[in-house]
Amino acid sequence: MSNTIEQAIWGDVHLRVDFLTDRMVRIRAAEDGSFDETGLNRYGFITEPEPSGLNVEFAEGKTGLEAKCGRLRLRVEKDNEAIVLEHAETGDEILRQVDVQCGDAGSMARFAAQADEDWVGFGDQTRDRLYHHGHVCDLHVCNVKSYIPVPFFMSTRGYGVLINATHRIRCDMAASDPNHFSWNTGRSQVDYYVMVGRDYRELLDLYTDLTGKPKLPPEWAFGLWYICRTQANDFEAVSDALNFRRERIPCDVLGLEPGWMEKNYDLSIDKSWSKDRFPIPRYAYKGPHNFFNAIQRMGFHMELWLCNEYDLSYEAERRVAALKPSSEAGESAGHFQKDAEQDEHFEHVRRADHLTKEDEPWFEHLKKFVDQGIDFFKQDGAFQVLEHPDRVWGNGMLDAEMHNLYPLLYVRQMYEGFAEHTGRRPVVFTPAGWAGFQAWCGTWTGDTGGRLPTLGAMLNTSMVGHSWATNDMEVAEKEGIHFGYLQPWSQINSWNYFRMPCVQGDELCRMHKDYGRLRSRLIPYLYSWARHATKTGYPLMVPLVLEFQNDPICRDNRHQYLLGRDLLVCIYEKDVYLPAGLWKDFWTGEVLEGGRHVTISWPENRGGGLFVRSGGIVPFGPLMQFRGQKPLDEIDIYLFPGERESGLEFYEDDGVSLKHLDGEYATTELRTVDRDDTVLVEIGETQGTFDGQCRDRAWHLTIAMERGPAAVLANGEAAEPETWTYDPERCELRLRGLKGPVQVEAAKNATV
Repeated sequence: MSNTIEQAIWGDVHLRVDFLTDRMVRIRAAEDGSFDETGLNRYGFITEPEPSGLNVEFAEGKTGLEAKCGRLRLRVEKDNEAIVLEHAETGDEILRQVDVQCGDAGSMARFAAQADEDWVGFGDQTRDRLYHHGHVCDLHVCNVKSYIPVPFFMSTRGYGVLINATHRIRCDMAASDPNHFSWNTGRSQVDYYVMVGRDYRELLDLYTDLTGKPKLPPEWAFGLWYICRTQANDFEAVSDALNFRRERIPCDVLGLEPGWMEKNYDLSIDKSWSKDRFPIPRYAYKGPHNFFNAIQRMGFHMELWLCNEYDLSYEAERRVAALKPSSEAGESAGHFQKDAEQDEHFEHVRRADHLTKEDEPWFEHLKKFVDQGIDFFKQDGAFQVLEHPDRVWGNGMLDAEMHNLYPLLYVRQMYEGFAEHTGRRPVVFTPAGWAGFQAWCGTWTGDTGGRLPTLGAMLNTSMVGHSWATNDMEVAEKEGIHFGYLQPWSQINSWNYFRMPCVQGDELCRMHKDYGRLRSRLIPYLYSWARHATKTGYPLMVPLVLEFQNDPICRDNRHQYLLGRDLLVCIYEKDVYLPAGLWKDFWTGEVLEGGRHVTISWPENRGGGLFVRSGGIVPFGPLMQFRGQKPLDEIDIYLFPGERESGLEFYEDDGVSLKHLDGEYATTELRTVDRDDTVLVEIGETQGTFDGQCRDRAWHLTIAMERGPAAVLANGEAAEPETWTYDPERCELRLRGLKGPVQVEAAKNATV
């Protein structure tokens, strides 16, 4: 049975609607009825679900054709010239398209906007708001101004829209007309996906089903990164690494800026180490006594800065061909437009360039550095964020179409190239992106610093399903240190300066030690919620409005966020909003009632607020100077039980390989609840196995309780008195040395 509608509407415009699931449709319009796929479809940045088993019911309604599938009903109103999407059961209108224009000059789609409607999403194209009613969103990758614009948005009315284009898109969200929103794009066709969900969480799950879930990076990526000065040489790089170990500041990554190359900002595939700054003897190409070997022996992973203008479309086309059945292989080159050099619309056209080897994948020239032990590359914005108006790319696209697509090809080819060459999990790092970038890379906020405004960029990318985000930490101020260490990824970038923690003075250096140690111990918590992001698309850095969607005070909060589900981070400002529920100050132990604004303070040696939410479960690992230094044979779990039972799936794997994709990992269910007479904590039986798994683990618990327990039971037996203590100042019960699985009961009174 067909799942497609094809009709003429709006004059000679041809309409096509495809039901993909009972919650998702694709709507297209074109002048000639010929519907082309975009680069997002062609190169796999959009993967449509197989519509098998869909039951689409068609009927002629009073106004025109109707189609119903599960929760959705779509009506084509010929008289009104409108497309209406409704909830099938209630008849409530979801979305009404009232106009369309298509042609060589571009296309436009226009929709009715409700007076109380608002929209979130669009990625990093603004940093001063999270909601966009009354604004024009200019979606185009641009240096500093808009690194990661994303043509996806979600409505307060329960739908999400992905505009399927890589051309520049201008979204007028009821700015020029309060009754309508619209978008214009340079593409000749209108093409978009609509998905319907109960809340933003469900819509993000659907969107990332379509464009890709984040992929779990190696565990060490969640440790601190330090990037040396661009002027550094081999001695300074080794000294920087050694100083982190001497100061006992945990750090997992050491990176080099452009100065590592013989030719600064070398775009070519012939780049090499600087002979003056990083001399490597020919007879010891891979070591073991080179500077990078010394750094790696101290437990660091290494990163190199890159810039790029290579034509990645050739390799993209080869990969498309590789996915085709052999009978279709001859058609795979059809997208290469061999006559592009004669395009009459250009006075100075260049399709090929002086850098690209058409038959050689760009990643090929990086293998020699990976073989020396380089773990990943920083793919700077550099030339990928610039316009190339005179360029026709190898796949035949003009830059108007390729510009926003290029960052996606850049990160995907890095990911796939590294994984294929090494068999290890890649770390892909860049400031630029478009729809689907969240599936392939982590990002930093580019050349925007590390203060409060960068959070707006990160929260707007969180609202389109992005998880692995960071900025350039402000190392010389307490607030910047607090913010910088409490992000999904954490990075200090010295660049042209001296941002080493050990030269910031005694007070700030001590803060770097404290926050570095906190982050090191938090990695089991971060890793568990990172894995959750890969399954659901729910980000690791959570805007308050994403978690508390129905609380209007959370709508545009841009100085607070949740790190994982259970930690509330407050940056730069002391006037904060605590959503409904109880919140325990992690620094002081004080419990505050939520649902209100409060003025907070923090200790002199801290730089911002940090709270555990009611129901919070936060596993801490042993302190390590780098990942893998010690086994995870002891886990401290901080619990703030609430009246409703809460749980956490504690996740672990080997931390580096791709074997977790084949089921080689382990999970342990952790649960807690505060009942009238008892606080209950359960550590379930560990499920699953992987290489290097810790088989003999001690679990330690810190449980927030208003008063000391009358009795403590472990698996129904009284716990030995020497195994637990109660801290009356912080109101916390502490138990040590438990073996799982175990059920702990802390009785509130002697009758239990």
